[in-house]
Amino acid sequence: MTASVPAIDIRGARLRFGDRVLWSDFDLTVAPGEFVAVLGPNGSGKTSLLRTLLGQYRLDAGTISIDGRNGTDRSKIGYVPQQRPHDEGVPLRGRDLVGMGVDGRAWGVGWRNRKARKAAVDLAIDQVDARAFVDAPLGLLSGGEQQRMRVAQALASDPVVLLCDEPLLSLDPANQARVAQLIDRRRRAAATAVVFVTHEINPVLPYVDRVVYLVDGRFRIGTTDEVMNSAVLSELYRTKVDVLRVRDRLVVVGADEAACHGAEAL
Repeated sequence: MTASVPAIDIRGARLRFGDRVLWSDFDLTVAPGEFVAVLGPNGSGKTSLLRTLLGQYRLDAGTISIDGRNGTDRSKIGYVPQQRPHDEGVPLRGRDLVGMGVDGRAWGVGWRNRKARKAAVDLAIDQVDARAFVDAPLGLLSGGEQQRMRVAQALASDPVVLLCDEPLLSLDPANQARVAQLIDRRRRAAATAVVFVTHEINPVLPYVDRVVYLVDGRFRIGTTDEVMNSAVLSELYRTKVDVLRVRDRLVVVGADEAACHGAEAL
């Protein structure tokens, strides 16, 4: 892929469920190696954007291209889900989980390419600094270690695009910082585009190039300073919202009251 070809190109997109339009006339071009954070209240369509890129949802209008090709291409996409604990009784090692990231791209690779498969798995493990615990059962790993395994699984297929759906949820601040750093390191080393859905921008604030903010069918796309300010968020929420800078953190006051947090996450 050359630098002139976008990793993701979305044009004139509209996604609707019944009478409800999540977003319309949505344009987003993500360059190779760019880190884009997707923010907004529950039900605003953040996860739906990822599912559309994964090909799980179909647009009502508009187009998507991945790495210069029309349509969604799952083989070029890595996906990091929310952190969910594995039961201690599950007989699955971290290495096994990472291996699924290789096998899922080319079913039937089997023993004939064992060396290539092992090399891909080992490379992904090294990218998340997990050698020390990769052969332990997943259920015995900490939440942060398990999530690093999921990042490695997503990287095992050497993706052009990395989609992250609240990957820091339920992690303590230290593990949030570690996982965010690992994802940033990968995108810089391999020019992997990152689309990162999150409720909290502060853990990824040092790495974000642009923000997509979705609220009730409205959206704004731009740099952190262009979007994360009182005027823009007040316009999106249609009520007074204050954005405060406290040292190296952003504090948004008023958005929680304006948003409907009881809505189903879409």
